Amino acid sequence: MSPFEEALRRAVEPLLGRSERALVAVSGGRDSVALLHGLVRGGWTGLVVAHLDHGLRGAASTRDARFVTALAKRLGLESVCGTVDVAARVKAGEGSTEAVARELRYRFLATEARRLETRNVVLGHHAEDQVETCLLNLFRGSGLAGLSGMHVERRREVLLGAETVTLRLLRPMLALRREMIDAYLREHRFRFREDATNASTGPTRNAIRLELLPLIRKTMGREVDEAILRSATIARDEEAWLASLLPAPGPGPLLLAELRREPVAWQRRRLQAWLAVSGVPGIGFREVERVRSLYREGEEPPDGTLPAKVNLPGGWHARRREKRLFLEPPGEG
Repeated sequence: MSPFEEALRRAVEPLLGRSERALVAVSGGRDSVALLHGLVRGGWTGLVVAHLDHGLRGAASTRDARFVTALAKRLGLESVCGTVDVAARVKAGEGSTEAVARELRYRFLATEARRLETRNVVLGHHAEDQVETCLLNLFRGSGLAGLSGMHVERRREVLLGAETVTLRLLRPMLALRREMIDAYLREHRFRFREDATNASTGPTRNAIRLELLPLIRKTMGREVDEAILRSATIARDEEAWLASLLPAPGPGPLLLAELRREPVAWQRRRLQAWLAVSGVPGIGFREVERVRSLYREGEEPPDGTLPAKVNLPGGWHARRREKRLFLEPPGEG
């Protein structure tokens, strides 16, 4: 067994039984191809290969889909392929190319997972992807949770019509370095597809990979990757500990007097959890601060200078009334 297969086996065994049903997201690129071969050679038999054509690269996308389908067939696995038009949705104002592609990818995976009666989705992110994610989240100002990076195991809820599908996202290669993956592919002469858009610095993540990280490594040394990964581990553990201390919130109103007595960091955590459990979508720092703007430390001023109501994503509203915070669902504001 190669070093890659041994490392992958140790990572996957606590997460997925060898005969347990699971989707494996395979783009056709080196990382997902190495993941798929490693799982098959490691004895995992309940795999279904999933591939989504985002419609962004014309004939090259079609060839990727054919490659993945043929690979799955050679390995004796079932495969499912989908096609979406990311560009059309971006043009319609649904978000950036990266955001729309990511959302449609999860919808596709959730649809197939529901059909196959599984929640397991195995993804091919590796250590260098983790470094990029941590830096990207740092520049977005996403706080401790963002600095934690990706998790080896994570739940993600995806809305399909009126139904919410909960995916169990598994990333067993997060501790594996690119050098090990490349060595594995060379050793076994496994073919994969090269995505020409990976060489473009247009997408933010590509710019971090191709321009920023090489500059940081040149300045700080190659060990900077390990330092970032170590910081992510520390942040992830501390984030989990802090989350465990927060009482489970309910969707009812919050007392302003209680909130004002808490440290600001704790207020933010309580508000974020409260908004999430109530069903408000797209909650981030700005939305939490918008709700915090409804009150101040100390007594409310008599002249009404504080807003009594703020807008939130999805048509929701937060309102201050009778020394409490309330949420109003869409259509009731």
